[in-house]
Amino acid sequence: MLSRSRRKVLDFMMDASLFATLATPTANRSADNENRSARAASHVVATAVADGAEGRGGVATANEAVVRWRRALLPWLLPVGLLATWQVLSTTGIISTAIVPAPSDIWNAALQLAQRGELQRDILVSLRRVAIGFSVGATAGLLFGLIVGLFEPLRDLFDRSLQMIRTIPHLALVPLMILWFGIGEEPRLILVAMGSLFPVYINTVGGIRNVDPKLIELGKSYGLGRAALIWSIVLPAALQPILVGIRYALGVAWLTLVVGETIASRDGVGYLVQNARELLRIDIIVLAIILYAIAGWLSDLVTRVIERRLLRWHPNYADGRSA
Repeated sequence: MLSRSRRKVLDFMMDASLFATLATPTANRSADNENRSARAASHVVATAVADGAEGRGGVATANEAVVRWRRALLPWLLPVGLLATWQVLSTTGIISTAIVPAPSDIWNAALQLAQRGELQRDILVSLRRVAIGFSVGATAGLLFGLIVGLFEPLRDLFDRSLQMIRTIPHLALVPLMILWFGIGEEPRLILVAMGSLFPVYINTVGGIRNVDPKLIELGKSYGLGRAALIWSIVLPAALQPILVGIRYALGVAWLTLVVGETIASRDGVGYLVQNARELLRIDIIVLAIILYAIAGWLSDLVTRVIERRLLRWHPNYADGRSA
């Protein structure tokens, strides 16, 4: 027979066990409810974050579209506005067409020349001269720039002489070129080549000599030889100023051709100008000036496309824009 005190202990233990049994489902249900609430809250937060990200993505896409349209249309705003203003002033008589022809008159003159085949022929002749002269001059400037920039003994040998020649205005050599080579194609091609050589040479030498020495030390630490250093580090680092020199050289090439084609020329856009001057055709003279401007702009556009392709690894060109 159990004592009274022991029986009280057993009764307490039984009551505690029964209470625990009854309380456990309630606790589990509470925990389940808390978990479901937490999952629901997490889902709401995740949905809100996703909606916010989608909204930001939509805003970013809209901003990119606006930027693309701005880049496409804004550069044309000034030229189109100037042409429209020019046409209005000429039509109303504020600007005399005897001094500055209207854009419509220039367009009509271009159509007349194109119908006779003269415009296409002269444009192709000028393009051929620029292509040949620029190719020779830019190639020579690039080769001299590479050897002078990479090899110190050759820099001591060539650089001073080339800098002295660079300071001579190449257009001042026109009379000498005519005496040496006559009035054929050679003087024009040589002048264009000389005008294209030095911008490429200067930018190539400067680009190579301004390569960060830390990059070269890093390449040496990886065991790169001289040839590998030049190909993998020096040339990529100097590529941007080299391409800038090529763009500038193209502009100088067209400028030189303008002068070269006005000297006893029988074809080309410069000949078009000379013939129009003798006939007092101001509309054709202005047309030739516009043709030179368009040709220079197209040449620069091509070089910028090449620049973006070659420098797509560069952070400044990652968004497709050039400097």
